[in-house]
Amino acid sequence: MTAVPQFGKLAIGVPDQVSLVPSTDLRAATKAAFAVEFGRFLDQTDDIVKPEKLFGLVCDFALNFDCPWIAYGSLTPNQKCLKPVRRMLNYPEEWQQRYLEMRYDKIDPIFRTSRNRTGAFRWSEVYNDSRTTEDERRVFDEAATFGLKSGISIPLHRSDGSLAVVSFAHVHDQEFEHTTVTYLALVALHFHLRIADFANSIGAEEPVILSQREKECISWVARGKSSWEIGKILHISDNTVNFHIKNVLKKLESSNRTVAAIKATNIGIIDY
Repeated sequence: MTAVPQFGKLAIGVPDQVSLVPSTDLRAATKAAFAVEFGRFLDQTDDIVKPEKLFGLVCDFALNFDCPWIAYGSLTPNQKCLKPVRRMLNYPEEWQQRYLEMRYDKIDPIFRTSRNRTGAFRWSEVYNDSRTTEDERRVFDEAATFGLKSGISIPLHRSDGSLAVVSFAHVHDQEFEHTTVTYLALVALHFHLRIADFANSIGAEEPVILSQREKECISWVARGKSSWEIGKILHISDNTVNFHIKNVLKKLESSNRTVAAIKATNIGIIDY
């Protein structure tokens, strides 16, 4: 792996190997087109003041490389498992729910690898690594059934020990070429630095506070339980369960209970 120059206190690397293409002219034209799109992306981000809109631009750029699925999460230095302090992703909702119910955050090999790598890596590298367990491979196998058939992840380490990971996924079972990895890694870096700027300029976000009963209800939702089942577990009526879940939806600005459960887990409101 060869590291590219550091930006501020954050370093990122990209692979050395360059994939051959049939035509030198075609390769040059493709690189030129990507360079134009990357320049357009940088120009568009200048006036963005909301992280969600910036994430939308990242998603639009990634479509140039046939990558519709993107995830971003950042962690504090002392976290033993991935408890994102900020997370944005557009993965299929069904996969997010499955990931949540199976507690795959505890064994996701992307996170283990990201802690020990300083450069972008292909998911296939991790899958084929002899150190990857069968349980860890199952995360990749199941993700593929939901449309995330191949991908790359970019670890972004800071001097304070914090870590962010940006992942891009194909809907096709195909490897990412070197040029693709390079541009996506640069976009990931720019995105992460801009997110840090947002955080510094507006300060800490107002925390979402759930009552104990609301936490209990949404925790059981995260385990895939229905309102009736939660009521039996907590010895309350399903109407009361629905009342608490409705409050959670409002506080988390979520459209449904699945999204609320995912969000509550992602931002560390619940732990199960």
